Amino acid sequence: MSYSDSDSSSGAGDYKNFRQISRERLLYEMLRSAKMKDSKSTWKVLIMDKVTVKIMSYSCKMADITAEGVSLVEDIYRRRQPLPSMDAIYFIQPTKENVIMFLSDMSGRTPLYKKAFVYFSSPISRELVAHIKKDSSVLPRIGALSEMNLEYFAIDSQCFITDNGKALEDLFGDEENTRKGDACLNVMATRIATVFASLREFPFVRYRAAKSLDPMTMTTFRDLIPTKVAAGIWNCLVKCKSIPNFPQKETCELLILDRSIDQIAPVIHEWTYDAMCHDLLNMEGNKYVHEVPSKTGGPPEKKEVLLEEHDPIWLELRHAHIADASERLHEKMTNFVSKNKAAQLQHGSRDGGELSTRDLQKMVQALPQYSEQIDKLSLHVEIAGKINRIIRDQGLRELGQLEQDLVFGDAGMKDVIKFLTTNEEASHENKLRLLMILAAIYPEKFEGEKGLNLMKLAKLPPEDMNAVNNMRLLAPSSDAKKGSAGAFSLKFDMHKKKHAARKDRSGEQETWQLSRFYPIIEELVEKLSKGELSKDDYPCMNDPSPTFHGTSQAASIHEAPVAHSMRSRRTPTWARPRGSDDGYSSDSVLRHASSDFKKVGKRIFVFIVGGATRSELRVCHKLTGKLNREVVLGSTSLDDPPQFITKLKLLAAHELSLDDLQI
Repeated sequence: MSYSDSDSSSGAGDYKNFRQISRERLLYEMLRSAKMKDSKSTWKVLIMDKVTVKIMSYSCKMADITAEGVSLVEDIYRRRQPLPSMDAIYFIQPTKENVIMFLSDMSGRTPLYKKAFVYFSSPISRELVAHIKKDSSVLPRIGALSEMNLEYFAIDSQCFITDNGKALEDLFGDEENTRKGDACLNVMATRIATVFASLREFPFVRYRAAKSLDPMTMTTFRDLIPTKVAAGIWNCLVKCKSIPNFPQKETCELLILDRSIDQIAPVIHEWTYDAMCHDLLNMEGNKYVHEVPSKTGGPPEKKEVLLEEHDPIWLELRHAHIADASERLHEKMTNFVSKNKAAQLQHGSRDGGELSTRDLQKMVQALPQYSEQIDKLSLHVEIAGKINRIIRDQGLRELGQLEQDLVFGDAGMKDVIKFLTTNEEASHENKLRLLMILAAIYPEKFEGEKGLNLMKLAKLPPEDMNAVNNMRLLAPSSDAKKGSAGAFSLKFDMHKKKHAARKDRSGEQETWQLSRFYPIIEELVEKLSKGELSKDDYPCMNDPSPTFHGTSQAASIHEAPVAHSMRSRRTPTWARPRGSDDGYSSDSVLRHASSDFKKVGKRIFVFIVGGATRSELRVCHKLTGKLNREVVLGSTSLDDPPQFITKLKLLAAHELSLDDLQI
């Protein structure tokens, strides 16, 4: 495959996004090239390990793999049937165990396969290459031995994870285990580096600097996490320069952060369709299970569907506010009925009154020729209906309003106490999330008896309160020392100082207020794009030329339409005019689809150690259109609030008693 498509500054009409490039490398550079080499057999076996099978499944479908000549997919650690007339493609991590398994497959008089095309997901050590070369019976049977440098999981067109699900526990835990922490960071850095090796991009590496109050204060392991990740990536990138077509000069920007920069984003209710689905519906990954009418007239059947980018309705609505998504679904159903003559006939036989979305859904289910279209539409009508019922039953609008008002300084302790006393039926999880937001903004409200009284008022068990206590472990140590004795501080300095600025904008018309909240990375990415990100707070590994932080480089990367603050122009409503080009509306989403990019600026990568949120992914999609630069989000995992809270509870090394709770 030609790498011209990953030269993001080229402005090529056939611009491919991050996930498309990953997919094409796996299908064409790996599977198809093995097919075209000196192989005489038509079909091949694809052998993978537990990590590479996940890499492949996030980027490609089984039909894609079959189309490239693969008839069988196998696990390297399972006993496999010998197929001596077929060639095998090995896509594996470069571990000693995998190499031993490969050699045992292909050595001796009766190898399992005719020829082996071996592709490693990340760089292999010289020792393992020497180990392979030592076996003289295997060497003639190797058709290719190559480093794919693709060891990340492309879970979205603009998001990858390194699949370090325990990163929060390993890196931010109560008892620092530097050996375990360093091992976690090494894997993470290697996998992040393969993103740039794969895309043939060489980044300016920026990272959040460790801060201490004075030179005498020791920085902790936790403070140094972004610094260590940056150093690890840099070491890997230096080796990448020998890769063919790898750029020798910087082509993009990478910003490395950790979860301490924004502790509110993982727990506040995010009101978009995508976030609500994952927060409220007990989904397993992207899998949603729903009931469909039986074709034989029996009881309803359970059907699994994937809410992913191949579904055009999901692609259009996922970043829309749930109320907007529900309205658009009703419009779609109405339009479908009005354009369909058979449905109109049925419509005419009714009393002529306006139909609900549910009535429309039932009406068109009887039209077999439109079954696929209507199945998709019905599915989303059902999901949106279920979410709206949960919002109503759990009183989430009132809670959501209070959460947002707290963050923007329009509500305080009295409002939280009032909510807890008048909403005793609120779920433990919702009350816990509210207290976590309160602790992040007003840590002093949790000192001594105050914390215990809040815990009693909310009727939360001690294990739930552990999540609140453990938020201190995510606070930068310099912030923790600013708090009073025995307390932990989680102050968002940049947030806190600007609360009043939010109130000054009340003159703007507000239909809804439940999308006022935005994650901190939105501000950071905009500053990075403009060349306004502080060099002291976010230094650069590259030691770049003076133009890097200056206007000349900033201007070459982007066109900044206005020079005033992002905060002053962010509209606080979520019911925006339908035609607005805000990155959320369906028109905007489709307008900014990667196939329509004509002249694209250099990519921006943001990596968050300790888990990213759906609001942060939404912001990356939004800013891609706004800045005309593909913004790719990377993280150790993508966590929904329930997962994040569970991880946070595990951070303390020991159970805390009430006597220990000085929060």
